[in-house]
Amino acid sequence: MAKSRRDTADSYTLRARKEGYPARSVYKLEEIQKQHNIIRKGNRVLDVGAAPGSWTLYVQRTILKETGRIVAVDLNPLNINPVPFNVKSLTGDAFSPEIREQLIAEGPYDAIISDAAPMTTGNRSVDTARSEYLAEQVYALAMDHLKEHGNLVIKIFQGGGEQELLQQMRKAFVKAKGFKPKASRSDSFELFLIGLDRLRT
Repeated sequence: MAKSRRDTADSYTLRARKEGYPARSVYKLEEIQKQHNIIRKGNRVLDVGAAPGSWTLYVQRTILKETGRIVAVDLNPLNINPVPFNVKSLTGDAFSPEIREQLIAEGPYDAIISDAAPMTTGNRSVDTARSEYLAEQVYALAMDHLKEHGNLVIKIFQGGGEQELLQQMRKAFVKAKGFKPKASRSDSFELFLIGLDRLRT
């Protein structure tokens, strides 16, 4: 059986291995951060759908360093060893009452970031609908736990209601836009919705 392009290590995958990140997705956040300055030193950050942990590790290693705090939540544990001292890892459903209590205790947050994606089926209409539902849940969580002037990054599959969600974000942030990083695979239909400078509610 021929390998798909996703089975082949590309330059981003090889770079991630070399630099000690669990996955190539780190370079998507790196692009977003360089262009939009989502996270600043000393911030309190929530990473939703954090496993295997590349985004969390990037934030801690390159931005926060010895400052601030990151709460990383996912259904699966982080693949980071050791977990840095200013990272709190929560394993479970970010939208469940049990996890929500812990998120409240750790918040509010200066930035909420999410590379979360649903389990895909290969059926684009099903996958985009699942992605839309997940993105809406992340957005609702952000509206509860993101500080005034805070920033937000949400992943959504194109064709999954991204324009409607972007319109909502434009009412809640000074600026909101869609962004597809160069590090996204060329055959991927993922898009990142970025909200900058949350307005007073």
